[in-house]
Amino acid sequence: MIDLRLLREDPDRVRASQRARGEDVALVDALLSADERRRSSGVRFDELRAEQKALGKLIPKASGDEKAELLKRASGLAADVKTADAERDAADAETQELLLRLGNLIHPDVPVGGEEDFVTLETHGTIRDFAAEGFEPKDHLELGQILGAIDVERGAKVSGSRFYFLTGVGALLELALVNAAIAQATAAGFTPMLTPALVRPQSMAGTGFLGQAAQDVYHLDKDDLYLVGTSEVPLAAYHMDEIIDADRLPLRYAGFSPCFRREAGSHGKDTKGIFRVHQFDKVEMFSYVTPEESQEEHRRLLEWEKQWLTSLELPFRVIDVASGDLGASASRKFDCEAWVPTQDKYRELTSTSDCTEFQSRRLQIRFRDGKAVRPLATLNGTLCAVPRTIVAILENHQQADGSVRVPEVLRPYLGGRKVLEPVAK
Repeated sequence: MIDLRLLREDPDRVRASQRARGEDVALVDALLSADERRRSSGVRFDELRAEQKALGKLIPKASGDEKAELLKRASGLAADVKTADAERDAADAETQELLLRLGNLIHPDVPVGGEEDFVTLETHGTIRDFAAEGFEPKDHLELGQILGAIDVERGAKVSGSRFYFLTGVGALLELALVNAAIAQATAAGFTPMLTPALVRPQSMAGTGFLGQAAQDVYHLDKDDLYLVGTSEVPLAAYHMDEIIDADRLPLRYAGFSPCFRREAGSHGKDTKGIFRVHQFDKVEMFSYVTPEESQEEHRRLLEWEKQWLTSLELPFRVIDVASGDLGASASRKFDCEAWVPTQDKYRELTSTSDCTEFQSRRLQIRFRDGKAVRPLATLNGTLCAVPRTIVAILENHQQADGSVRVPEVLRPYLGGRKVLEPVAK
C-alpha cells in the first residue's frame, strides 16, 4: 500500500498513477474522504474519552443532586463514546479496504500505455538465420518429442490441459537449469531458499496478489490456503511483522519453488506445448533494501538476469514495461524477452519489479535506521522460469538432425554432455 501522508499531500500524483495504470481514478477521492472521516472520528473519540475520564474523577467526589446529574451525563457520554468508537472503526476499515485496492505509485520514467506500449532498452545476441543454414526450425514441442523430453499428451490425460511431463533429458535439463541458476545466485551473494508452495491469505494479500491478479490464483477453500504463483510471495512474507536492523541490509534470497497459475485470461493463447502452463518450477531472486537503494537494486537484478540469459547463449531484448501492464505492487518493471524462432518474435523469459515500500507496508516489514523505524523496499526478479527457458534453449540451439546443442554453462550439470540427442523410436 502507499503512504497515506503522500496521498494527502499530493493526491494529483496518485490520480496520475491510477490513470496511467488504467485503473479507477475515483478511488483516490473515495480514499481521501474515508481517511478524513477516519481522522475526524478518531479526534472525536479521543475528545469524548478525555471528557469521560475527567467526569469519572468528579463523580466519586460529588453527592446528592450533583452526583445524580453527573451520573446522568456519564451515561449519555458512554453512549456517545460507543457511537464514536464504532464510527472510528468503520471509517478505519473503509480506509484500509480502499487503500488495499490502490496500486503502487508508478515511477515517473515508466512509459504510459498498454501491453504493446513498452520501450525497448537494449538487445543482446544474434538471431540465427535458419534459412541460410539450410533447414526450417522445429518448434519446442516437436523437438521435445524427438528428444524424449516433453510429454504433453499424457500430461493432459493425467491432469488436463496446460499440464505436462518432463521426461528423460527434459527432466535432466530442468535440474541442470535450476542448479546452474542457484549457483549463479549463490555466487552473487543470494541465500538459496526452498519455500512453501501454500501460504495464508495475509501472505498472498500482503504481496498484492489478491487484487487484479486474484483470478489467476488457486485457493484451497477447506484450508483457506493459497497455492503460490511465484516464490516472491513466501519470500516477501518471510520477514512479515519484523523490524530488521539497517546494517543487515541488503537481504537477498534466491527461492526455488513450484508455481501454480490458473491462466484465467489466456484462453486460446499459447495452447501448444509448455510455454504457458498451470504448474511450473522457478528460481526467483528477492531483495530487501532501504528505499533509497531500490532503484539501484532494480538495475542490479536486471544485470543478473542478463548475465543468466547471456550464459545460456540466447538472443534477447530488455523492455521497460508500460504502465497499464504493471502488476499492482510494481512501481517499475523490466522484462527480458528471448527470441523464439518458430514464433518469429520475442517472448518474456524473466522480469524484475521494484515494489518500493508497497509490499512492506502491507506486510508490516520495517527496518531500524538509527532511532527511526520505517518501511523498507522489496524487489523481485525471475532468474529461471523453467518451461519457458527450455522452450528458448530447444528452439535456439537446435540442429538440423533434431539434436540440440547444450550451452556450456549447463554442461557440468548434464554430465558433460554437449548435445541432446534424438531418442530411438
